[in-house]
Amino acid sequence: MLLNETPLFEPSLLLELDWSSNPLSFSPPISPASPGEGLVLRPLCTADFNRGFFKVLSQLTQTGDVTPEQFTKKFEHMKQTGDYYVVVVEDTHLGQIVATATLITEHKFIHSCAQRGRVEEVVVSDVCRGKQLGKLLVSALTLLSKKLNCYKITLECAPNNVAFYQKFGYVSSHETYMQCRFST
Repeated sequence: MLLNETPLFEPSLLLELDWSSNPLSFSPPISPASPGEGLVLRPLCTADFNRGFFKVLSQLTQTGDVTPEQFTKKFEHMKQTGDYYVVVVEDTHLGQIVATATLITEHKFIHSCAQRGRVEEVVVSDVCRGKQLGKLLVSALTLLSKKLNCYKITLECAPNNVAFYQKFGYVSSHETYMQCRFST
């Protein structure tokens, strides 16, 4: 199984974000182009399977035992659809993924056949918390959804995280989040 550096989506999308329209300030200043000493913000690639991508995800939720073949097959599907924007922060000194988040675009018939963005799986490794990486990821994906002409962007979060997301302009909705799980 060949794991390589081919990005899930065009990396220039992250570098071309209008960071000046970001409503939040960062101290010290960081951006997608300059996320911090020894850190790189970029699209997911299959080589990240061996850089601890699942170790970081497992700090958020159950990941299961995923083989390189399963990972590559899912990656190729996501790349082919063009609707998945999984971003990672890599610590280049360690050669490890230390944070990740996903933007998924949904195609709609409503709003003149528009797109909706949805943020999922925002997680920062416990060894890198406090470096503003969660803030960087959510800011970047919010701006990316705007760049992709989404008419809105949504996310689901635990009640104790509401204040964090409100800083980005997210507001609680009158809609109720419901689910029906088919597996654990």
